Amino acid sequence: MTNPAISVFETRRSQYAIGKQIPLDQEATSALIKRAVKLAPTSFNSQSSRAVILFGEHHDRLWQIVMDTLREIVPVDAFASTEKKVNAFAAGAGTVLFYEDQDVVKNLQEKFPLYADNFPVWSEHATGIAQFAVWTALSEANIGASLQHYNPIIDEAVAKEWDLPSSWTLRAQMPFGSHESGFSEKTFMDDSERFRVFA
Repeated sequence: MTNPAISVFETRRSQYAIGKQIPLDQEATSALIKRAVKLAPTSFNSQSSRAVILFGEHHDRLWQIVMDTLREIVPVDAFASTEKKVNAFAAGAGTVLFYEDQDVVKNLQEKFPLYADNFPVWSEHATGIAQFAVWTALSEANIGASLQHYNPIIDEAVAKEWDLPSSWTLRAQMPFGSHESGFSEKTFMDDSERFRVFA
């Protein structure tokens, strides 16, 4: 019997060829992303995950920041491939920036000192789950996406551009858009190398 949730998971793939003609308008897309983040579980119901959703000129500005930052550190003779890659993300309809609020983490550490060392780790779990939740929700809506990590080199410029709280730590960027190409076949390692079942 097919499990609906697993079927949705199977549709989630990294889509690097994205365009601007997504099937949802900006309001509906934002609502979908917000709902996915809200429903993503967190330890102690901490709700530490934050999301910044960028469309239009804000989306374009983000990838210009990425481009300008990389131009300063990538050798000139190697920059053409970098530029092509960043332009592909900029070609999309929007980007989700995933953050974790460190004030939440610190407050939990103070409130539950026995678990103090664990809360930063659990915060990383939270952002991973939120990212997967959003990615899967976008996929189910026939919107392509990929997960990128230009943090921490863009953190300061991005926080300044959108006046974000200093307690928010950038963890990932998810450019999304219409599917402009298909996918190659996804391969998996043998189950015997990944799993152990005892019954």
